[in-house]
Amino acid sequence: MGTRGRQAEAARNDLRLLRAAHEVFTTQGFDAPVSAIAKQAGVGMGSLYRRYRTKEELLQRLCLIAMERVVEAAEAGLAEPDPWEGLALYVRTCVANRAGALAPVAGTIEVTDEMWRVSRRADEVAEQVVARAHEAGVLRSDVTMLDISLLMEQFGRPAAGPPRPEHEQVKQRLLAIALDGLRAPGRTPLPGEAPTLEWYERRWGTPP
Repeated sequence: MGTRGRQAEAARNDLRLLRAAHEVFTTQGFDAPVSAIAKQAGVGMGSLYRRYRTKEELLQRLCLIAMERVVEAAEAGLAEPDPWEGLALYVRTCVANRAGALAPVAGTIEVTDEMWRVSRRADEVAEQVVARAHEAGVLRSDVTMLDISLLMEQFGRPAAGPPRPEHEQVKQRLLAIALDGLRAPGRTPLPGEAPTLEWYERRWGTPP
């Protein structure tokens, strides 16, 4: 096999590993053995350890990819001419990507400089989506970007019991209800203070 062929095979193996790791960790828990990931991906343990020396490295990579997808979703939302549709697209895309599924590992792994950098970029672009919706008067004024991020985290949690087709239908119904709840002007005052960026980031560790 030539160099290009080996590189292509390595890329395919890496993609299978990442998909399997996300599925195993978010359905079996973050204590699941890496052997379960290798088995689901259909690769040997040697292939896994050549790419990721530790479980922490694998989780760091998954978190980085998740944040990069948040950036992409927010940029797609900004590209929508209608501010509400842009916000709704951002939320729906993040929920479809299960953007908050890895949130439970906060505080259990080291956050790399690259992770902090992409996280701040994700916050910046998401804030633009939210600010545009506020300026258009379509998003209730007391809802913040972090409120929406934390709401999306809830949708990233797996449904109870074994996977069933009905789970997706139920999630879409609840998402429609949640989106309507974000629309201005809002009927019920939100209790308590809005979450702060400092609190949100410190769940993961001390920012550089």
